[in-house]
Amino acid sequence: MAHDPPTHAALPAEPEPAARGVLGVSSTALMVAGLAGGYGLFAWLSARFMLPARIGEVQQLFVTRVNDVPVGSTLLYQTPDGRTVNITRRTAGAAAADFIALSSTCPHLGCQVHWEPQNNRYFCPCHNGTFDPSGKATGGPPGDAGQSLPQYALRVDQGLLYIDVPVEQLSVPRQAGLVEVVSPEGPGHDPCLTCLRRLTPGDGGDAA
Repeated sequence: MAHDPPTHAALPAEPEPAARGVLGVSSTALMVAGLAGGYGLFAWLSARFMLPARIGEVQQLFVTRVNDVPVGSTLLYQTPDGRTVNITRRTAGAAAADFIALSSTCPHLGCQVHWEPQNNRYFCPCHNGTFDPSGKATGGPPGDAGQSLPQYALRVDQGLLYIDVPVEQLSVPRQAGLVEVVSPEGPGHDPCLTCLRRLTPGDGGDAA
C-alpha cells in the first residue's frame, strides 16, 4: 500500500534584514526604557524613605470632629511614628485657636503628661513636673531646667480638626489616631509605667 510522504508545516519566512534591524532597535529601546523606569522608581523610593525630609514640611492628619470635643477636655493623639500629643479644647469656639496641641511626653525623662482641668495645668506624675496651659514649665525638674512642651499647629476645616505633623514623622507605617493611657493597677504601681490603647470610633472620637 503506498504511503504519502509526511508533510511539514511551512516555516515562516525569515524576516528581511531591514525588518530584523527594526525589531532589534525596538527591543533595545524597550529594554532601556524598562531599566530606566525601574531605576527611576528605586531612586524615588530611596529619596522618599532614606533621605531626610526638608525641614518645615508638614502634613495635615485628621483628628476628630470639633463638636465631639467638650470644652476643657483633652484628647490624646498618636502620630504615625508613635509620638503622643495632648489636644485640649480651651474655649467653646470652633476655630483652631480654641484648641491647643502639646507633646504629652515630659521633656525631663519622657513620662506621660496629662491635663488637669481642676488645676488648670498639665502634670507629669513621675517627678511632679507642671506646665501651664500654654505648655510652659512651671514646676518640678522641667521648671528648674526651663523645659517646655513642644507645640503642634492645628487647623479646622468644615468642622473637622486636623493636626500638622512634620513629614519626617510619617516614615513609619503605623496608623495615626486617638489613644488613651492605660496604667498598671494595684497598690504601689509606678506612675511612669504606662501603655497606650487605641480608641475605636465611639470611644471618644473617630481615629484617623
